[in-house]
Formats: sequence, C-alpha cells, structure tokens
Amino acid sequence: MKVEWFKVKKSSFVEGTVIATIAIVFTKILGMLYVIPFYATVGKAGGALYAYAYNIYIIFLDISTAGIPTAMSKIINEYDTLNYKDAKCRAFKIGKRIIFIISLIAFLVLMIFAPFIAKTLIGDMKGGNSISDVAFTIRAVAFALLVIPFLSVSKGYLQGHKVINVSSVSQVIEQIIRIAVILVGSYVVYKVLGLPLKYAIGLAVSGAFFGGLFAYLYVFIKIRRSKKELDLTGNLKKDNIANKEIVKKIFTYAIPFIIISACMSIYNFVNMVFINRTLAYLNFDTKTVEYITTSITTWAPKISMIITSLAMGMTVSLIPNIVEAFTLKKWDLVNERFNKALQIIIFISLPACIGIMLLAKPVWTIFYSRDTLGFQILTVCIVIPLIQNVFMITQSTLQSLNKFKAVYLSTIIGLIVNASLDIPLMLLFNKFGLAYVGATIATIVGYGLSIVIALTLLKKEHGLKYGETFKTALKSLVPLVVMVLVVVLLKIFIPYVDRKIYLVGYIAIISIVGAITYLLISFKMGIINSVFGKEYINKILKKLTFGKFSIK
Repeated sequence: MKVEWFKVKKSSFVEGTVIATIAIVFTKILGMLYVIPFYATVGKAGGALYAYAYNIYIIFLDISTAGIPTAMSKIINEYDTLNYKDAKCRAFKIGKRIIFIISLIAFLVLMIFAPFIAKTLIGDMKGGNSISDVAFTIRAVAFALLVIPFLSVSKGYLQGHKVINVSSVSQVIEQIIRIAVILVGSYVVYKVLGLPLKYAIGLAVSGAFFGGLFAYLYVFIKIRRSKKELDLTGNLKKDNIANKEIVKKIFTYAIPFIIISACMSIYNFVNMVFINRTLAYLNFDTKTVEYITTSITTWAPKISMIITSLAMGMTVSLIPNIVEAFTLKKWDLVNERFNKALQIIIFISLPACIGIMLLAKPVWTIFYSRDTLGFQILTVCIVIPLIQNVFMITQSTLQSLNKFKAVYLSTIIGLIVNASLDIPLMLLFNKFGLAYVGATIATIVGYGLSIVIALTLLKKEHGLKYGETFKTALKSLVPLVVMVLVVVLLKIFIPYVDRKIYLVGYIAIISIVGAITYLLISFKMGIINSVFGKEYINKILKKLTFGKFSIK
C-alpha cells in the first residue's frame, strides 16, 4: 500500500508561488546565516577563494541545468494541457539524456581549463590567492555538475505538472546537506587538522555535490512512488509527436532560458574581472581589491539572497501558469498573472531592500566584520536584488510566450551596456573615493535597460497593460515611507552597541516593528487583498487561527 506522504499534489498559481517562495526563502536564509560561522573560520582570504570558485561554478551550472529543466517545465505543461501524455513522458527521457551530455562536457571543461579560468580571474595580482589555489577549488566544485543537472531536470518535470511542493522540499534538503558539509568540513580541515586553506575551501565547495545527491534521491523516490499521477506507468496511447520534434522544442525553449539564467552569473563574472583589473590599475593593494570584488559579487548578494529568492519562487509557478494561459490563448489571464507577479515582487522586495539599506552597518557587522567599506558596499548593492527580481519576471514571461528573439535582444544589450560602463564609471566615482559605486550603477543600468526593452515588447506585441501594477506601486509608497520613518526613529532612540550578540536583537526589534508597520498600513489600505487576493489571505488566516478568523 502506497504511503500517502509520497503522493504528489498540484498547486494553484498563488499557492504554488507561496510554497516555492517559502522554500526558497528558507533555503536562502540558511544560505545567509551559514556565512557567519564560515567567514569566521576561513577569513577574508578564504572567503575570496570560495567566491572565485563558486561564481565560476554557478555560470557552468546555469549553462548545464537552467535551460533544460526550465524548458522541461514548459514543455511538460504544454503537452499535459493538450493531453499528449506519451510525448510528455518521452520528452522527460530525452531531456535526461541531453542533460547528461551537457553536464559531462561542463564538468570536463572546468577540470581541464581551471588554471586558465583562474588566471583570467586574478590576472597578475600578487599577495593574495594564487592561481593554483583558485584552480584547485574550481576543480573541487566541478563534481557537483555530475549530479545537480539530473536533480534539476527531474524537478522541471514535476513543476510542469504544477507539483511545486516536491521540488521545494528537495531544495531544503539540498541546502541543509550542503551547509553541513561547508561548515563542518572547513572547520575540521582548517582548524582541527591544520591543513592549507585551499583544502578547506575545496571541501566546502564540494558541499554542492553532496547536497545535490541527497536531494536527487528524495525527488527520485517521489517520482517513482507517483508514476500513475505523473503518467509514467508506460501504458500510454501513442501520439504523433516525433522525438526529433521534441528535441528541437527542448533546445528552442532551453537556449533562451540558459541565456537569462547565465546572464546574472555572467554579470558577476564580468564585474569580478573588471573590478579586479580596474582597482589594481588604481593602485589598490591586492587584499583590498579581493575584498571589494568579492563583497560586491558574492558577500553582499549572500545577504540579499532572501530578496532575490522571491523572484525564483515566483518563476517556478509563473512559467507553467503563463504557458497554460498562452497555450489556450487566454490573453487576459496572461496579463493578469504577469501583473500579479510584478505586484508581489514590488510589494515585498522594495521594503526589504530599503530595510537592509537602513540597517546595513549592523547587518554587515553580524555577518562578516566591523568594516566601514563593507557596509558601504552593502548599502549601495542592496538595490540590485530588486531590479534583478523584475528582470527575472519579465524575461521568464517573454520565454513563456516564445518571444526568444526578445529575450536575446534585451538580455545581451543589458549585459553589453553593463560591461561597457563598468570601467568608466569606476574611474569616475573613484574621484570621490567610491570606485565600487561605479560597478554597481553599471549593473543597475544594464538590468534596467533589459527590463524596459522587455516591457515595451510585451505591451506592443501582446497588449499587456501595467496600469494596475503602477497603481499598486504608488499605493505601496505610503506604507513604505511610514516604515522608513519608524525605522529611523527607532535607530535614534535605541542605542547602538557594537557587539554582535546585541546587534542581533537590535536588528530583530527594528525589523519586526518596521515590517508590522508596513503590513498593517498596507492591510488597512487594501493593498494586501489586492495583491494576494482575499480568498487566499483567508485560507492562510484560517490555518493560522484554526478557523477562528477571516476577512469579510
């Protein structure tokens, strides 16, 4: 008899969004918190070495996993909507074969060209991490590419059926195992055994392999126990969809997904190379160069993970729902779901960014160190997650509507503009002692241009309208301004004591009061009901209050 726990369950758009977002936010919170003991163990040099390897790994991971699984989600939902069950199952099998070839090639490239990549990253800088150390850690993380792609394509199959909870749970499993390996492994190797730093970082980055392995086993079991619900029994009526057509469709859908996913990692890579080169040209010492570079590309983004995770959770549910509406030619529904996604992004991301900006000093102190340069970088860089979220939503919608040329155009133009502005803006702002601001502004301009192009094309070709989203954004400014005033007043009246334990409570009190202020005013103004829907809000309230409270 099949255990009920193993059965898969479909989710609605808003419910799927919330489930995926909660899981992603939880994993990103873990991803934020582990850096505190990890950074304390390996220090700035170890942090820089970890950042070099992990940022390269993410680019290759995006290339080998982001395209096929997300395309799989789209294809599976399309075939499922049209009742092509046999083609749907064959697409899953073909996708796994393709992902094996791509991931193996990516693994070999990293293993063979690790020294060349390391040389590209750090150039001729002396006094910091060596090329051999960077190459070693890149090779250590490469093994994850042999596991994560299979996990991703399996999750894509489930997401195409609107089964969001399984992939969400697998993310939690993956993150917990990964962090355990990072923290325990690096501490034992570096602090207990006293081995060189590169071995501690090498084991830390291999946590991605172990986390992916355990998560894949969980997803594999869920799929195996739910073959009937997922139409994987093998006894299906044959259809006239050829394998060649499926392969063509996979690559047609996958390429733009690869571009959009890899784009964010390439932004980081471009920034890392140009910041290193430019700061070295400006005669910054090597340790300061590595600190600024990795703070902008890795450590500030670690803190903002909880904000960017919102768009990640959103796209997991948004893509199959947009595809379904597009397949059935329900343009009003496409418009509604796209604008709903934008509204949720703005409503949650904007106050989160502003809140972290106002608390940048204590936040950076808790996570890393008492460093003026660090919290100044965080204050500026925290704007990027908001614009990245909107970028992800607009590009994912273009992909779902098969507007691949628009994806290529908007994404590549934004990336070129960012790369073109990096050096001149850094040289300009260096005159004010703020070289790092130039790189951040270049990134914001690049993403912003991509968003404008995408929104313009969506409006012109599909008649999408943004009036309701614009109104929601304007209304949200009222609770946002009040929240800012409350936070500023609390910072004035609550004494600042430069001790990490004290600062945890300091941030918690101000954050909770600020969040409550924002949510209460938003509720009174009807913004929450408008964004999430009264029906879903009541569903949540009834669960939290055991059916005793609901909105009338």
